[in-house]
Amino acid sequence: MPEVDLTAGTIEYRDTGGVGPTVLLTGGLAIGPSLWDGVVAALRDTHRVIVPTLPWGAHRIPMHPDADLTLAGHARLLSEFIEALDLREVTLVESDSGMAQVLAGDRPERVARLVLCSCEAFENYPPGLPGKAVALAAKLPGGIFLATLPLRVRALRGTPTGYGWMAKRPIPHAVTDGWLEHLFADKEIRRDLAKYAGSVDRHALLDAAARLPRFDRPVLVVWASEDRVMPPAHGRRLADLFPHSRLVEIDDSYTLISLDQPERLAGEIASFVAEA
Repeated sequence: MPEVDLTAGTIEYRDTGGVGPTVLLTGGLAIGPSLWDGVVAALRDTHRVIVPTLPWGAHRIPMHPDADLTLAGHARLLSEFIEALDLREVTLVESDSGMAQVLAGDRPERVARLVLCSCEAFENYPPGLPGKAVALAAKLPGGIFLATLPLRVRALRGTPTGYGWMAKRPIPHAVTDGWLEHLFADKEIRRDLAKYAGSVDRHALLDAAARLPRFDRPVLVVWASEDRVMPPAHGRRLADLFPHSRLVEIDDSYTLISLDQPERLAGEIASFVAEA
């Protein structure tokens, strides 16, 4: 994968190239870029699709020891990534994490439109059992290492404290192996994840929500109607905050819509970009 050197460290990314509208796809904790494979396959012929591997735990290259890896720090990192690649009129798509909400309220210069897919929001931060377990582990010495031990057993990854409530259909072991490989093997990757998880402030996304009405560009909120981690009511609340937004609810999916319903999600993104 190509790389770009930023203030916090080196970020790898996938880029389909092309001259179509730019779509930037981001995910959440311990989830690699393969989360988006189905969506990328559906969009790549008509859009330039970029998937950065941000330092959420599935990254391969550790960040600098002094990197700011708070939620706000991740938002600044993504903004710097967009500027470093000189991307313009970006459609920013985010799943699981609430980082894009911080970016939309604070640094929206190159983001032309926003897609929020079943993500942490408001008081649901950290979200559900998986998020709360990681946040608690990060506050203990060696806690992230201990928290990853059950995930080393493939059969346990489908439990509610693993990926069990994130996707409605079992995620192939080969996929989660790739997501977890460097988290298991590299203490500096675990350090990066611990820096983020240990900095979680339960008020952060409530504060970000207060600034979202400033984002006066088109917004699409896509939510899984059966989500067990991100309350569907939060999708409706988010859509109501933006001046120009609409909500789409997708059935037969949990949080990771890009895994459960990739073609449907890709179609919604393509239609939204075309409309905007």
